[in-house]
Amino acid sequence: RRCGGLGADATGPMTTQQQWPVELSHGPVTLRPWRLQDRRAWNEIRQRNAAWTAPWDSTRPPDSIEPPLTFAGMVRQFNRRARLGQMLPFAVDYRPDGRAWVLAGQLTISGITHGSASWAQAGYWVDQRWAGRGIIPTALALAVDHCFFTLHLHRTEVAIRPENVRSLRVVEKLGFRHEGSRARYMHVDGDWRDHEMFALHADEVGPGLLARLVHSA
Repeated sequence: RRCGGLGADATGPMTTQQQWPVELSHGPVTLRPWRLQDRRAWNEIRQRNAAWTAPWDSTRPPDSIEPPLTFAGMVRQFNRRARLGQMLPFAVDYRPDGRAWVLAGQLTISGITHGSASWAQAGYWVDQRWAGRGIIPTALALAVDHCFFTLHLHRTEVAIRPENVRSLRVVEKLGFRHEGSRARYMHVDGDWRDHEMFALHADEVGPGLLARLVHSA
């Protein structure tokens, strides 16, 4: 959708292709909306992975005016914002070795902006139990392709703490371009943390990130 003459924060009504819910799949990986019945699996994963995810989890500064969310509140807020076209909040399901599907992580496309900016930002985590199986690279490729080819965004970026070696490998594997550092960019693990910025533009991905990932396998 072209919005000539509008500012970077311009938004408009969603097209049919942009409506929520959205489900994306490739092989043993599926991205789907969060459901209230995911609460038990979410709590179990987050508790079991507390030490694994804590250094990279976003937190709220002490003076934040936003109240903490319950899981149910998070799901309702995410889906409401998704229906408004502001974000794509995905649960990441994985089917290990042909067995039953399990909740394996989270991938969120946030800050979706149309108009003259036409960008969004991705964030993700995976259950340590399933790390190293290519789940998040596949999930990120699916989500970015959706942003570029269905939502017609121009740019997707990922902000990563420089110490997060595993996350850096994900963007390297998918060919994200390093754009530099941002000091005290985001509140993570209880303080304002520096981040490295990575980005891709729609005209840089050819037939798509998923195709790039499959070809490189």
